[in-house]
Amino acid sequence: MLRKRLHLILMLFVSICWGTMHSTAQTTSEETLSGSNRHEFAPGMQTHALGEWKGERGRLEEHGVQFDLQYVADHLWNVRSEQPERFASWNRFRGTIDLNLGTLTHWQNTYFHATAVWQAGGNLGQYLELLTSPSGMSSGNTLRLDSWWLEKRYHKDQVVARIGQFAAQDFYGVQHYGASFIFEPMGYALGNLVTTYESFDPPSTPALELRVAPLSHAYIKSMVFAADRNPYAHNPTGLVPQFRGAVMNVSEIGFSPGTNAGSVRGFDNLETRKGYSGLYKFGAAYNPGKFTRPNNATFRGGDYLMYWMANQALWRVDPAGSKGLDATASIDWSPSDVNRNDRQFTAGVRYNELLPVKFHNTASFGYVLNHLSPDFRPAGSSSFRLEHGLELNSMLHVTPSMLVQPVVQYYVNVGGGLHRATVVGLRTKIDF
Repeated sequence: MLRKRLHLILMLFVSICWGTMHSTAQTTSEETLSGSNRHEFAPGMQTHALGEWKGERGRLEEHGVQFDLQYVADHLWNVRSEQPERFASWNRFRGTIDLNLGTLTHWQNTYFHATAVWQAGGNLGQYLELLTSPSGMSSGNTLRLDSWWLEKRYHKDQVVARIGQFAAQDFYGVQHYGASFIFEPMGYALGNLVTTYESFDPPSTPALELRVAPLSHAYIKSMVFAADRNPYAHNPTGLVPQFRGAVMNVSEIGFSPGTNAGSVRGFDNLETRKGYSGLYKFGAAYNPGKFTRPNNATFRGGDYLMYWMANQALWRVDPAGSKGLDATASIDWSPSDVNRNDRQFTAGVRYNELLPVKFHNTASFGYVLNHLSPDFRPAGSSSFRLEHGLELNSMLHVTPSMLVQPVVQYYVNVGGGLHRATVVGLRTKIDF
């Protein structure tokens, strides 16, 4: 039944897209990477360690073909914690191709994206039993096709339709200032979105999305996807889409003062953060599947989560530039009877170009609070405590193709218990 429903939805979606293939031409490019993989520089400003291939990269871009290969790693060490000290390094190579089919094949306003990863290493958050993962990258060791999609844009990007295999957390509940932080709830997406089985990368699932910007500074978007509860096992290579789990929906409404809503993407960069830009959004995810209540054998039909997020430039040295102070905050809520990590709050500030050096740099401070539902407290044990996580880091983009990001993190009430932990580390990233 699930396969038939998704098949009908996908066929309808394709019909809508192709039925208006010859709409007004638009050549706007966008950043298609997410989380730690995205770039601080807009696509036209990005450089690569291997250069321009004697001009071949530029010639390909003129024909609508863009390649990206990058290495990014988080090297983390728990210098003080209940567990013995351990150095953990999480490594990822990601290859991406983006095709502008309007330039390549004259299918105007149509785009194709595909990305694959190899990732492996040690998961320090799992070792320390933290609710706030110290790395927004760490998940499962894998070599796979992450995501792909076909995208159609209408009316100067005011309407965007997308179909393929991609992750909900790349676009819903995701942190707009994510590249400026390293720990997960601020460096990628809210950490407890997985309680509803909202899909994440790299084990993305079949999905389709529609985004509409009816006003200059407001948009609404909605996505349906397969809420697979074991995506790594069901599709280990990412090559064969698997229609497993419930058909889940997540939707979002956004307000973007200082920025045209048609150009707003999941993550900001140096170009989009110029001036007094802001982004305020409310979203909700709903999974109609069955969920088990703790400490008994009863089931609940359906689960949901709601989130609120705000990002705003507070002060600029030059009102038209990006140097200055930004602030971000978010909070989410889900029912405590089926969600152990039922609430999460994040807040942070970022200063762009703090150091008087020639290369791009930022300094960021972030705070995360996790709440655990008392319904999940084991019988006879003490009540859960609020877990607090703090992070201070500095991004040093020593060249447009390479950055280093030293970080210090401090955790109180690890996993809802009594212990504390201190983590130091370094993120490194090279775009080839």
